Amino acid sequence: QVQLVESGGGLVQAGGSLRLSCAASGRPISPFVMAWFRQAPGKEREFVAAISRTDFTTSYTDSVKGRFTISRDNARNTMYLQMNTLKPEDTAVYYCAADLQAVVGDFGSPYDNWGQGTQVTVSS
Repeated sequence: QVQLVESGGGLVQAGGSLRLSCAASGRPISPFVMAWFRQAPGKEREFVAAISRTDFTTSYTDSVKGRFTISRDNARNTMYLQMNTLKPEDTAVYYCAADLQAVVGDFGSPYDNWGQGTQVTVSS
């Protein structure tokens, strides 16, 4: 339905910042709820944050509240994740996702469209 490509990952020291981008193609993202997930080595993929279609309501997992900010620019067909005060436990592959039916406040909502992921490594 929509193709997603993440960028912006890298290696950063604890306390540093990174900004991830998710560029979409194939169709406009405005009808989609957009989200970020992450998967650390040996762990299951977990929800990080989501943002609604046009009123930009957001939700976050507790471990990133106050440090991460999800945003979207529907005109640019792009979603972002600003990550501040990074911790070693934030190290993971970060994935963007999109779905027409997802519920922003439901961390278990299924997502049909996924990017390939970008690695974020936070050193202590």
